[in-house]
Amino acid sequence: MEKIELKIVGLSYSQTQSGAYALVFSEKNGTRRLPIIIGGFEAQSIAIELEKMKPSRPLTHDLFKAFADSFHIEVKEVVIYNLIEGVFYSKLICEQNGNEIEIDARTSDAIAIGLRCESPVYTFEHILSSAGIQLEDEMIGESPETTSEETTSETKPKKGNDLGSKTNEELEALLKDALDTEDYERASKIRDEIKKRN
Repeated sequence: MEKIELKIVGLSYSQTQSGAYALVFSEKNGTRRLPIIIGGFEAQSIAIELEKMKPSRPLTHDLFKAFADSFHIEVKEVVIYNLIEGVFYSKLICEQNGNEIEIDARTSDAIAIGLRCESPVYTFEHILSSAGIQLEDEMIGESPETTSEETTSETKPKKGNDLGSKTNEELEALLKDALDTEDYERASKIRDEIKKRN
C-alpha cells in the first residue's frame, strides 16, 4: 500500500469531548483533513514543540528523544496504519545500526516524538477515506499558518485578559516565569500576545 504524507495544520480544543484536543492533519499533496482527538497532556507536549518552547525540565517525549539520541536510534517516520472503532493505531519506524525496528505507540505519543525527531508522518488511503474530511472549495489553498491560527484561537487571550495591558518587557518576564513553573497553557497565551504585537 502506498503511504500518504501528512502535515499538522492545527491543534484546537475539542468541541465534542471535554478536556480533549483535536490534532488536525492535512494531506501534503491533497485537500483532505484528518482530525484526531488526543488528551490534554499530549496536546500540551505537541503544542510546546510546535511553538519551539523550551520547558525548564524535559517532558516525557523529550526524554524519549534524548534516550534515542544517546543510543543512536533514529526515528525515521511515524505511520498511522489502522483505525478500529474510532481508535487510530500508529507505530514509530526506527533504525539502529542499519536494523529497522517498528515500535507500537499511541498516535498522540508517536506524533509528539516524531515532531521532536523531525520525522515525517504517513497514513494510508483507507484511513483517509474513512476518517478524512474533504475541504470545501473556499478553504482549498488556505495556508497552514492561517488554519493553525484559526484552530488555536481558544488559546488566544480573550477580551478583558490582563495580558493586553502589559508591556513587551512584562510579557517576556511573564513568559519566562510561566515556562519556569511549567504552566504551558499560560505560556502559550503569553506567546500569542507577543506574536500579535510583532
